[in-house]
Amino acid sequence: MDWNFLTTLQFDSLDLDARDQEILDALAQKLQDNYPYAAPEYAGQMIKPPHHLAQAAHWMTSFINPNNHALDGGRATSALELECIQALGTMIGYNQPLGHLTSGGTVANLEALWVARQNQPTTKVLASAQSHYTHQRMSEVLGMEFGAIGADEHGRMDLGELEEALKILAAAGRTATIVATMGTTGMGAVDPLHDILELAGVYGARVHADAAYGGYFKLCALNEASDEAAFAALGRADSVVIDPHKHGLQPYGCGAVLFKNPKEGKFYKHDSPYTYFTSDQLHLGEITLECSRPGAAAAALWATLQKFPLDKGGEFAQRLEHSLAAARGLTQFLEDEGFWVMDPALDICVFSKQGLKASQVSAENRDFFEEQARAGVHLALFKLAPSQCPWPIEWDQDELVVVRSVLMKPEHNDPKLWEKIAGLA
Repeated sequence: MDWNFLTTLQFDSLDLDARDQEILDALAQKLQDNYPYAAPEYAGQMIKPPHHLAQAAHWMTSFINPNNHALDGGRATSALELECIQALGTMIGYNQPLGHLTSGGTVANLEALWVARQNQPTTKVLASAQSHYTHQRMSEVLGMEFGAIGADEHGRMDLGELEEALKILAAAGRTATIVATMGTTGMGAVDPLHDILELAGVYGARVHADAAYGGYFKLCALNEASDEAAFAALGRADSVVIDPHKHGLQPYGCGAVLFKNPKEGKFYKHDSPYTYFTSDQLHLGEITLECSRPGAAAAALWATLQKFPLDKGGEFAQRLEHSLAAARGLTQFLEDEGFWVMDPALDICVFSKQGLKASQVSAENRDFFEEQARAGVHLALFKLAPSQCPWPIEWDQDELVVVRSVLMKPEHNDPKLWEKIAGLA
């Protein structure tokens, strides 16, 4: 993307002097040092440009600079935030969700695990080895024991291994908090939440769904019946995290945490001698671990939801369907061109050059990645363990480096782009 437009921006409505403009011009030059995130040729990491409406609403609200901690600092935007939480909760399947926006998925998952610990101080966190590293890290922050559960060849949590871990905890008189990942960041795999909930019912475990990446795909038709059933079960999870700044078209940072049982707000209760005195209505700071939070994030999300309601089959869902179609189309195209491929669950593709040895194939994939970057096509790399690899290969090292592509933009559903990604253009 050509970032030179930044140097031509004029802020006539602001009280900027000549020195201010010089500084902004210098900043505009420094901001040239970025990847072309908005371009179709950027198909590497989970970076999706925010919608222009969200950007405008965020910018507009930033002039007021509301703080959604207390109604004193963000009365209008606090009301907008509650509307956003209700919309996300309705999509998930919660009737009366308790929740709020966060700076991102990390803090949202921290809060979900914190509430789990408040419910049961000795609970142990069990998450797939393919889950985001934040769960192990936040468990450590919270002083909670953490256990990694292996994944099957599709990247989903191994139910047999999970049940063994639950049996061991039950024998010790302990409970578990199971984290089901609804779209792993590596492969886009969807843990079988519906089956996990059944096991949780048997062993009295709590279930948290980390849908930071994949949550919005509940609005879409998926390839696998297991994935469809998993998303259909979201409303039965005790808590859910979703990141509007991923597929929700929002600027960074905008995450969200939601709880099925609104009574769990009691764990947040605290008293402030100077913030909660203007109203007997709920101040969002009473149900968050974060204090100051930007009301502009709530305004941007609210505005986007007015344009793109979270309806199955609606315009927003159709944008996501394009990403799913892009992943399926690219996978088939790459297979036809002689690459090794893995079937995508969502919109993340994993593929590889073919070869005999893990070391040789890894080197070829790294070379391909670098060659594509020089050609202006930006992808990513991913490390596969032997248990995850579906291809015949000699393991002369512990892992296989493969190519990974995240097709988050509707523009990715284009055969001409697939030719570029395959290195044919």
